[in-house]
Amino acid sequence: MVRSLLVIGTGLVGTSVALAARRAGVTVFLDDIDAHAARLAEALGAGLAEPPRHPVDLALVAVPPAQVGPVLRDAQQQRAARSYTDVAGVKGEPERDVLRLAPDPAAYVGGHPMAGRERSGPMAATADLFLGKTWVLCPSERTGAEALASATALAEICGAVPLRLDSRAHDGLVALTSHVPHLMASLTAARLHEGPAGTEPMAGQGVRDVTRIAAGEPGLWTDIVRSNAPAIAAVLRAVCGDLTRLLAAVEVLAGPGAGARGEALRTVTDLLERGAAGTLRTRPAAARTPLRVVLDSTPGDLGRLLWTAAPYGVTADPAGTEFDDDGRLVVRLEVPDAAATAVVAELAAAGWSADRCAHSATAR
Repeated sequence: MVRSLLVIGTGLVGTSVALAARRAGVTVFLDDIDAHAARLAEALGAGLAEPPRHPVDLALVAVPPAQVGPVLRDAQQQRAARSYTDVAGVKGEPERDVLRLAPDPAAYVGGHPMAGRERSGPMAATADLFLGKTWVLCPSERTGAEALASATALAEICGAVPLRLDSRAHDGLVALTSHVPHLMASLTAARLHEGPAGTEPMAGQGVRDVTRIAAGEPGLWTDIVRSNAPAIAAVLRAVCGDLTRLLAAVEVLAGPGAGARGEALRTVTDLLERGAAGTLRTRPAAARTPLRVVLDSTPGDLGRLLWTAAPYGVTADPAGTEFDDDGRLVVRLEVPDAAATAVVAELAAAGWSADRCAHSATAR
């Protein structure tokens, strides 16, 4: 159980964790080498910008990967907490640093909530950032049961879904799902930066979707790339192969005559088909709770329901949406297990009753 928490690093993720913990009734203390950031987080209601007088249940180290080991070492030397975790986007290097530097490696477990925004700093923080999201925990061979239990409890307090991986597996997966996508977004955005005058009016939603994450803080991402360079390089080599084949095909299509145009078109189609198939793997098969909500005939009620539930990772099941004999719309929602209680409460506050079972639920 986590009743007290020290957050070291009051940026986007650290402050968001603090806000979520405070909402759950946890006593939170805030620390940052940037006193202004800590005071902003305090002003947001994320906790107290002062050191705890006694060791807290858990300390969360929310700093870039290269700083995790030294910061955790210092915190343990000061006996700041009984257990420790972090939120760095790379796990292998911080784990090695902790095993080498920390006085008590058994009190530490690596963590990485798979959530973020393109904005940084405490002013971008939100208590809902982790609802329904995966929160990876990477225990080392020396991690103790208390540290793992405390970090798991924190993830659940924040509404996330804990997932255990070893650090090497984690770093390989995030290279594919996070680090290289960020670099690809930056490559596209860099082309826009070099684009001709008049580019802005032609930038539609598609390119905004592709480049959104490129607005992330460059210094942090440089450290992430450095820390996870081997895994990132492996993915980039595969991307480079695809790009080389795609360039060759497009150059054939741009040239005169028929030539090998048929083969070039097949290369383009193959890439597009693999891309379309790959989007299906961005939808994790996490455990989900079915909810049933019955709406009256008020126009727009369905839209309001979906808008209210969307921040929690809720999806509507078209096959389970139908009109009953009284003409009311019966909606089946699929909710991440960790967020089910919060969703039911949010819907109740908005005037709907959600039934977790297959029984009836009525709108108010």
